[in-house]
Amino acid sequence: MVLNHFIDFSFPLTSCFLLLSFSVSVQGPHQRFLLRELLRDYNRMERPVANDSQALIVHFSFTLMQVMDVQNQSCVCVSQQWYDHYLQWNQSEYPGVKNLRFTPDQVWTPDILLYNSAHDKFDATFKTNVLVNSSGFCEYLPPGIFISTCNVDVRWFPFDIQRCELKFGSWTFDGWLLDIQMKEADVSGYMPNGEWDLLEVPGGRHEVFYDCCAEPYPDVTFVVTLRRRTLFYALNLLIPCVLLSSMTLLVFLLPANSGEKISLGITVLLSLTVFMLMVAEIMPATSDSVPLIGQYFASTMVIVGMSVVATVIVLQFHHHSPDSGHMPHWVHLVLLQWVPWFLRMKRPGEGVDPTLSNNPDPSAVSSVHCVLEAGVGTGRSAAMHTQSGVVRSVAVDNQLQALLVEVQFLVERVREQDRQLSLAEQWQFAAAVIDRLCLVGFSVFNIICTIAILMAAPNFGEALSKDFL
Repeated sequence: MVLNHFIDFSFPLTSCFLLLSFSVSVQGPHQRFLLRELLRDYNRMERPVANDSQALIVHFSFTLMQVMDVQNQSCVCVSQQWYDHYLQWNQSEYPGVKNLRFTPDQVWTPDILLYNSAHDKFDATFKTNVLVNSSGFCEYLPPGIFISTCNVDVRWFPFDIQRCELKFGSWTFDGWLLDIQMKEADVSGYMPNGEWDLLEVPGGRHEVFYDCCAEPYPDVTFVVTLRRRTLFYALNLLIPCVLLSSMTLLVFLLPANSGEKISLGITVLLSLTVFMLMVAEIMPATSDSVPLIGQYFASTMVIVGMSVVATVIVLQFHHHSPDSGHMPHWVHLVLLQWVPWFLRMKRPGEGVDPTLSNNPDPSAVSSVHCVLEAGVGTGRSAAMHTQSGVVRSVAVDNQLQALLVEVQFLVERVREQDRQLSLAEQWQFAAAVIDRLCLVGFSVFNIICTIAILMAAPNFGEALSKDFL
């Protein structure tokens, strides 16, 4: 039972093998004979046209599969199609032979190359077979990794759009011998890149006439248009820079007595310098234009540097010595009257004159009380033990005069201390006014610079909507 099943199953399989062997035996000799006949008198250096006065038309296109980096290192499959007059046959005379495959060394192929190639071997294509059908239609699809020269414009980095040209043309044939006709680029199989978005690949055919020659030289140029994806740069460069520039405002909120105002400003400045070095490593070295992010970092560093200078002025005002003299009139007018009124700031004790009764020095007042009590006690003791009225009266008057001189000295000292204290408070309030003025001014300047510089990019809105939303 098992044997019968095996015999029944093996019979159709044996028949298929016999049919395939018969088919190969029929096609094999025809294909071999056709190859021998076509290549017998074939010269791959001869332009395959029926009439030498006619131009050979080559339809050219390419399939873009991947863009690897900004230098336009692209993985491309080039498509070249033409008719070879010497590679035609009657299909009925060669049964089963619909097409043939030749190596590029066996048949004529157009010498179309990438004019602006930057590859070390210049021609980066892999030599595949040429597919030929019975009508002489030839199709040559060599793949390759093309590296082209590209003028990178980093003006709007990282919101930039790069346009890199791929210019193809014949290296030795002019337009009267080889006519290149363009077909649209195929991007259906494109693999997305993590750094670049492919916008479009427009192409165009051009003819160039040189002064030396009357014949035209055609070329086909494709423009690979790429938009940089900004999510990486926004998260790693822009947002930290905005936060650092915002920390500059904290310098003006930090009290002058803390002793950390200068340290905070210099720390922010050094941090921005580190980020600017990172940007310089990413961008190509060029002096044609200043990149957008470079402008933003430069403006932010200017803001931070000015904030450090302003902080030095604030500290100088805050720790100004009263012994250096009175505050200049214009400084008093601007920093103690006009600017505080504009900023809605009010000085402590404004409108009250600093007097002895208002701002007494506790040590000086206690000294005055001690002197007065001592004087009164001395007078009383002298009056109780008087033996000669006139002599004792003169002695008491002298002692009271001495006490009066001491009291006047102490009062003048208290007044001088009050004056110095009032002058120190004026300088400190002026420092607080400068701090508040810088806080408002730098906040407005920082917001304006951030919006103006970032919004200047032509595709800022498009990049924001595609990468963040």
